[in-house]
Amino acid sequence: MKQLSNNVQGIIYVALCIFLWSLIPVFAKLGQTSLDHYQYLFYSSVISFFSLLAVALYTKKIHELLKYSGKMYLFLVLLGFLDFFYYLLLYFGYQKSNGLEVLVMQYTWPIFIVLLSLGILKEKLTINKTASLILGFLGVVVVITKGDFASIDLSNMGVVGMVLLGAISFALFSVLSKKVNINLANAVTIYFLTAIIYSFIAMQIFSSFVLPTGKEWFYILINGVFLNGVSYLFWIKALQNADASFVAPFIFITPILSATFLIIVFDEPILPIYFIGLALIVSSGLANSLKKR
Repeated sequence: MKQLSNNVQGIIYVALCIFLWSLIPVFAKLGQTSLDHYQYLFYSSVISFFSLLAVALYTKKIHELLKYSGKMYLFLVLLGFLDFFYYLLLYFGYQKSNGLEVLVMQYTWPIFIVLLSLGILKEKLTINKTASLILGFLGVVVVITKGDFASIDLSNMGVVGMVLLGAISFALFSVLSKKVNINLANAVTIYFLTAIIYSFIAMQIFSSFVLPTGKEWFYILINGVFLNGVSYLFWIKALQNADASFVAPFIFITPILSATFLIIVFDEPILPIYFIGLALIVSSGLANSLKKR
């Protein structure tokens, strides 16, 4: 019963996370009219840091930051880098390559979560989980290719490889986050503080300092506070309440919702192939829940 309760809580947290993450493509598209990906990442990290700092202050656990060991701080700084590295390479991919192949590579990170969990967290890879991952990944591919698999051009392997490396980075971030046993708000606050430093250095080296426009500030605020801020609390809480390999397949719902929001906001065409993708996603969730039930 306890395991069932933990799984239910994990699903609730991951559902909230999925909803917020599914809005990222829309806000990223609206928020980058005059900013490049270095600048957008920097400002989003700043807003995320202050929003999570406010949460840490609200929980009245901020004083615990002075009690952590040097080893713990090094571990948190490492996790902050893995998160920053994922978004840096992801935005790089969207700038340099075909969006379809980037999306495919981006959503390989739940698969890497399962694989990394085998060695790091000693979780078991069951037939159900394997089938769930395969079905979920097929659902993603069907939706983002609209059924035309030939539309994915993998000739630009350099950029694709970078995005794939970013996906591995975020999977490693997610798996290692289960080993963080300090106050959650404090941990995520440190993640974004380090992300500010990393993104500022990257912006100074590869771009320049530019202030966002008024509209961009609005989208950056929403992205920083909710989409890339509070969502991390939900994601890590989901990982803490359930097995990483149990939670991971549900993330495949995110691109389905993202496609829906893009259709609504940007009036993109609705294709029957989306329903096939949705069926695969639902099958993925069912396959993963058979053993639990």
